Amino acid sequence: MAPFAVEVTRGGLVESVHRVSAVAVDHADRLVAVSGDPGLVTFWRSAAKPFQILPLLEDGAVDRFGLSDEDLAIACASHSSEPFHLEAVDRFLAKVGLKETALACGPHVPLGTEVARQVIRSGQTLTPRWSNCSGKHTGMLALAKHHGWGLESYERAGHPVQTRIQAEVEQWTGLNSANLVSAIDGCTTVCFGLPLRAMALAYARFAVSAGPAATRLRNAMMSHPHLVAGTKRLCTDLMRAWPGGLVAKIGAEGVYCVAVPSLGWGVALKVEDGDMGTVGVAIIAVLRQLLSQAGTNPEALGAIGGLHEHATPLVKTTRAEVVGEVRAAGKLEFS
Repeated sequence: MAPFAVEVTRGGLVESVHRVSAVAVDHADRLVAVSGDPGLVTFWRSAAKPFQILPLLEDGAVDRFGLSDEDLAIACASHSSEPFHLEAVDRFLAKVGLKETALACGPHVPLGTEVARQVIRSGQTLTPRWSNCSGKHTGMLALAKHHGWGLESYERAGHPVQTRIQAEVEQWTGLNSANLVSAIDGCTTVCFGLPLRAMALAYARFAVSAGPAATRLRNAMMSHPHLVAGTKRLCTDLMRAWPGGLVAKIGAEGVYCVAVPSLGWGVALKVEDGDMGTVGVAIIAVLRQLLSQAGTNPEALGAIGGLHEHATPLVKTTRAEVVGEVRAAGKLEFS
């Protein structure tokens, strides 16, 4: 069976091939499907955000600060810095009694294509709230304030916030500190390296957990997909295509994770060369194969397959002439 990959074509020629490792498991870590290396160790990056935010609910910070589902969704977001995202971060900060200056993340070019164009045209000065991770950082600050931990260096390894988050990551992945690789993420805080299969297991457990914290966070993300990513972004469009059917969360460097509550499955993949332009093609193809194998939801299968801009992006010239496409190749191996 051909290993799973994403091909970029130009004319009649395959110009480049991006190998993909992918794995799906159930909540008991039983293998559902695989391609490539499920033991591939890579950084979880932003796909870890739900598990970095769960301590807010479990430790009582959500109740203390009166946080809404919108606050929880923006806390898990890799947002596009659209006006409604910035407003959501501002509301979140205000509830916690903090100002933007408390955020340790730095600004970057917005992930939303149109927002990025507007910023360049206007010469807008970007500040930390423009970071796609500003909601997560606000959540970390809220956790620190709730516990009475110092806010200084809340993002650094060794701070009680990061120690608490690592304990949460260990619980959901089934790993211990000896099996986790720690480094510094692009947004300045701690990130975790772990096998793809452990990522998939965490998402499978998240998919089926009846615990009040996981249930509320899962529903918050599915109910407010526009906050989790943004306009024409993959996470948002996937969750809108199958309302209430999945939790989708992108990472960086080609990582993507999905929880499928109706099937009790978790999915994790890595485009091995880290190409972010092909990760949408990869995850949609993987989900289509999984849903087709399950045979339980043809409507969802059709809706996800209809996301053509993500599933089969066109290769164009600078004058918008179509000269090729980006497409999935190969099949998953099912257990």
